[in-house]
Amino acid sequence: MKKCYHLFGGMLGTQVKWLNKMAHNGYRLNKTGKLSYEFIECQPDQYQYCIEFVAHKSYKNEKEYRSFLEDMGYTVFYKNVNLNYSIGKVRWRPYGHSTGQISTNPGNYNKELFIVEKKNDGHPFQLHTTNADIAVYYKQIRNSWLTPVILFFGLSIWQYINGRNLTKEVIVFGVIGILLLIPVFCYQKEITHYSITAKIEE
Repeated sequence: MKKCYHLFGGMLGTQVKWLNKMAHNGYRLNKTGKLSYEFIECQPDQYQYCIEFVAHKSYKNEKEYRSFLEDMGYTVFYKNVNLNYSIGKVRWRPYGHSTGQISTNPGNYNKELFIVEKKNDGHPFQLHTTNADIAVYYKQIRNSWLTPVILFFGLSIWQYINGRNLTKEVIVFGVIGILLLIPVFCYQKEITHYSITAKIEE
Protein backbone atom coordinates (compact mmCIF):
# COMPACT_ATOMS: atom_id res chain seq x y z
CA MET A 1 0.00 0.00 0.00
CA LYS A 2 1.28 3.44 -0.95
CA LYS A 3 -0.40 6.69 0.07
CA CYS A 4 0.26 10.07 -1.52
CA TYR A 5 -1.11 13.55 -0.82
CA HIS A 6 -1.74 16.01 -3.64
CA LEU A 7 -4.11 18.83 -4.53
CA PHE A 8 -4.22 19.22 -8.29
CA GLY A 9 -7.31 21.44 -8.33
CA GLY A 10 -8.33 22.09 -11.91
CA MET A 11 -5.06 20.89 -13.43
CA LEU A 12 -6.65 17.83 -14.98
CA GLY A 13 -3.83 17.15 -17.44
CA THR A 14 -1.20 17.22 -14.70
CA GLN A 15 -3.25 14.88 -12.53
CA VAL A 16 -3.82 12.28 -15.25
CA LYS A 17 -0.12 12.32 -16.21
CA TRP A 18 0.81 11.72 -12.57
CA LEU A 19 -1.66 8.82 -12.24
CA ASN A 20 -0.34 7.18 -15.41
CA LYS A 21 3.22 7.67 -14.17
CA MET A 22 2.28 5.89 -10.93
CA ALA A 23 0.80 3.04 -13.01
CA HIS A 24 3.97 2.94 -15.11
CA ASN A 25 5.93 2.49 -11.86
CA GLY A 26 3.68 -0.39 -10.75
CA TYR A 27 1.01 1.29 -8.61
CA ARG A 28 -2.73 0.93 -9.16
CA LEU A 29 -5.18 3.42 -7.67
CA ASN A 30 -7.25 1.84 -4.89
CA LYS A 31 -8.93 4.74 -3.07
CA THR A 32 -9.20 8.53 -3.20
CA GLY A 33 -9.78 11.15 -0.51
CA LYS A 34 -9.96 14.94 -0.59
CA LEU A 35 -6.16 15.17 -0.58
CA SER A 36 -5.11 11.54 -0.63
CA TYR A 37 -4.54 8.82 -3.20
CA GLU A 38 -4.03 5.24 -2.05
CA PHE A 39 -2.30 2.75 -4.35
CA ILE A 40 -1.70 -0.97 -4.35
CA GLU A 41 1.12 -2.67 -6.20
CA CYS A 42 0.54 -4.08 -9.69
CA GLN A 43 2.52 -4.92 -12.79
CA PRO A 44 4.09 -1.81 -14.37
CA ASP A 45 1.86 -0.33 -17.10
CA GLN A 46 -0.94 -2.76 -16.24
CA TYR A 47 -3.51 0.05 -15.99
CA GLN A 48 -4.31 3.34 -17.71
CA TYR A 49 -6.10 6.38 -16.34
CA CYS A 50 -8.27 9.12 -17.75
CA ILE A 51 -9.94 12.02 -15.94
CA GLU A 52 -13.45 13.19 -16.77
CA PHE A 53 -14.90 16.55 -15.67
CA VAL A 54 -18.51 15.94 -14.55
CA ALA A 55 -19.32 18.99 -12.38
CA HIS A 56 -21.80 20.30 -14.97
CA LYS A 57 -23.93 17.15 -14.77
CA SER A 58 -26.91 16.66 -12.48
CA TYR A 59 -26.59 14.08 -9.72
CA LYS A 60 -28.85 11.73 -11.67
CA ASN A 61 -26.94 12.13 -14.96
CA GLU A 62 -23.63 11.76 -13.15
CA LYS A 63 -24.72 8.43 -11.62
CA GLU A 64 -26.04 7.22 -14.98
CA TYR A 65 -22.76 8.14 -16.67
CA ARG A 66 -20.77 6.37 -13.98
CA SER A 67 -22.91 3.23 -14.40
CA PHE A 68 -22.36 3.42 -18.17
CA LEU A 69 -18.58 3.56 -17.72
CA GLU A 70 -18.62 0.71 -15.21
CA ASP A 71 -20.75 -1.39 -17.56
CA MET A 72 -17.98 -0.94 -20.14
CA GLY A 73 -15.57 -2.55 -17.70
CA TYR A 74 -13.95 0.61 -16.35
CA THR A 75 -13.33 1.35 -12.67
CA VAL A 76 -14.47 4.84 -11.60
CA PHE A 77 -13.31 6.92 -8.62
CA TYR A 78 -14.76 10.25 -7.50
CA LYS A 79 -12.34 13.14 -7.01
CA ASN A 80 -12.81 16.70 -5.82
CA VAL A 81 -11.42 19.85 -7.42
CA ASN A 82 -11.81 22.08 -4.36
CA LEU A 83 -11.38 21.43 -0.64
CA ASN A 84 -14.49 21.58 1.54
CA TYR A 85 -15.01 19.74 4.81
CA SER A 86 -18.48 21.10 5.59
CA ILE A 87 -21.64 18.99 5.74
CA GLY A 88 -25.01 19.89 4.24
CA LYS A 89 -23.63 22.39 1.74
CA VAL A 90 -25.39 23.56 -1.40
CA ARG A 91 -23.44 25.11 -4.26
CA TRP A 92 -24.68 26.88 -7.37
CA ARG A 93 -22.80 25.95 -10.54
CA PRO A 94 -23.92 28.45 -13.21
CA TYR A 95 -22.01 26.50 -15.88
CA GLY A 96 -24.01 23.32 -15.16
CA HIS A 97 -26.81 21.83 -17.23
CA SER A 98 -30.37 22.02 -15.83
CA THR A 99 -30.35 20.55 -12.30
CA GLY A 100 -26.58 20.17 -12.67
CA GLN A 101 -26.40 23.84 -11.61
CA ILE A 102 -27.08 22.73 -8.04
CA SER A 103 -24.69 20.44 -6.18
CA THR A 104 -25.38 19.23 -2.66
CA ASN A 105 -23.64 17.34 0.13
CA PRO A 106 -24.55 14.53 0.38
CA GLY A 107 -24.90 14.29 -3.38
CA ASN A 108 -22.47 15.43 -6.06
CA TYR A 109 -20.74 18.13 -3.99
CA ASN A 110 -16.93 17.76 -4.09
CA LYS A 111 -17.28 15.06 -6.76
CA GLU A 112 -16.43 17.20 -9.75
CA LEU A 113 -14.18 14.61 -11.38
CA PHE A 114 -14.21 10.97 -12.36
CA ILE A 115 -10.88 9.16 -12.34
CA VAL A 116 -11.50 6.36 -14.82
CA GLU A 117 -9.30 3.26 -14.86
CA LYS A 118 -8.99 0.54 -17.47
CA LYS A 119 -6.61 -2.33 -18.06
CA ASN A 120 -3.90 -1.41 -20.52
CA ASP A 121 -4.74 -2.91 -23.90
CA GLY A 122 -2.01 -1.11 -25.81
CA HIS A 123 -4.36 1.56 -27.19
CA PRO A 124 -4.60 5.22 -26.09
CA PHE A 125 -7.25 5.76 -23.42
CA GLN A 126 -9.77 8.40 -24.52
CA LEU A 127 -13.36 8.88 -23.43
CA HIS A 128 -14.06 11.44 -26.17
CA THR A 129 -13.10 10.17 -29.61
CA THR A 130 -14.34 12.81 -32.08
CA ASN A 131 -12.91 16.31 -32.36
CA ALA A 132 -16.39 17.82 -32.05
CA ASP A 133 -17.01 15.94 -28.77
CA ILE A 134 -13.62 17.04 -27.41
CA ALA A 135 -14.41 20.69 -28.25
CA VAL A 136 -17.74 20.48 -26.39
CA TYR A 137 -16.05 18.81 -23.43
CA TYR A 138 -13.42 21.55 -23.17
CA LYS A 139 -16.12 24.22 -23.36
CA GLN A 140 -17.65 22.82 -20.18
CA ILE A 141 -14.32 23.00 -18.37
CA ARG A 142 -13.64 26.51 -19.70
CA ASN A 143 -17.02 27.69 -18.45
CA SER A 144 -16.28 26.34 -14.98
CA TRP A 145 -13.17 28.56 -14.87
CA LEU A 146 -15.09 31.58 -16.19
CA THR A 147 -17.34 31.58 -13.12
CA PRO A 148 -14.64 32.56 -10.57
CA VAL A 149 -13.08 34.95 -13.13
CA ILE A 150 -16.36 36.88 -13.34
CA LEU A 151 -16.73 36.71 -9.57
CA PHE A 152 -13.30 38.17 -8.77
CA PHE A 153 -13.46 40.85 -11.46
CA GLY A 154 -16.92 41.75 -10.15
CA LEU A 155 -15.57 42.01 -6.59
CA SER A 156 -12.68 44.17 -7.79
CA ILE A 157 -14.99 46.55 -9.65
CA TRP A 158 -17.43 46.67 -6.73
CA GLN A 159 -14.63 47.49 -4.27
CA TYR A 160 -13.38 50.25 -6.55
CA ILE A 161 -16.84 51.79 -7.03
CA ASN A 162 -17.56 51.51 -3.30
CA GLY A 163 -14.33 53.18 -2.20
CA ARG A 164 -13.54 55.31 -5.25
CA ASN A 165 -9.93 54.33 -4.67
CA LEU A 166 -7.38 51.76 -5.82
CA THR A 167 -7.33 49.80 -2.55
CA LYS A 168 -5.47 46.60 -1.71
CA GLU A 169 -8.70 44.62 -2.13
CA VAL A 170 -9.26 46.04 -5.63
CA ILE A 171 -5.76 45.00 -6.68
CA VAL A 172 -5.88 41.54 -5.05
CA PHE A 173 -9.27 40.63 -6.53
CA GLY A 174 -8.18 41.93 -9.93
CA VAL A 175 -4.91 39.96 -9.88
CA ILE A 176 -6.72 36.75 -8.90
CA GLY A 177 -9.18 37.30 -11.75
CA ILE A 178 -6.31 37.76 -14.20
CA LEU A 179 -4.54 34.60 -12.97
CA LEU A 180 -7.74 32.59 -13.34
CA LEU A 181 -7.98 33.78 -16.94
CA ILE A 182 -4.89 31.70 -17.80
CA PRO A 183 -6.70 28.32 -17.83
CA VAL A 184 -9.65 29.99 -19.61
CA PHE A 185 -7.35 30.99 -22.48
CA CYS A 186 -5.65 27.58 -22.47
CA TYR A 187 -8.96 25.73 -22.79
CA GLN A 188 -10.21 28.24 -25.36
CA LYS A 189 -7.14 27.48 -27.47
CA GLU A 190 -7.99 23.77 -27.32
CA ILE A 191 -11.64 24.47 -28.16
CA THR A 192 -10.65 26.49 -31.23
CA HIS A 193 -8.23 23.80 -32.39
CA TYR A 194 -10.69 20.92 -32.09
CA SER A 195 -13.60 22.95 -33.50
CA ILE A 196 -11.60 23.86 -36.61
CA THR A 197 -10.41 20.27 -37.03
CA ALA A 198 -14.01 19.01 -36.68
CA LYS A 199 -15.20 21.39 -39.42
CA ILE A 200 -12.39 20.27 -41.73
CA GLU A 201 -13.46 16.66 -41.25
CA GLU A 202 -17.07 17.38 -42.20
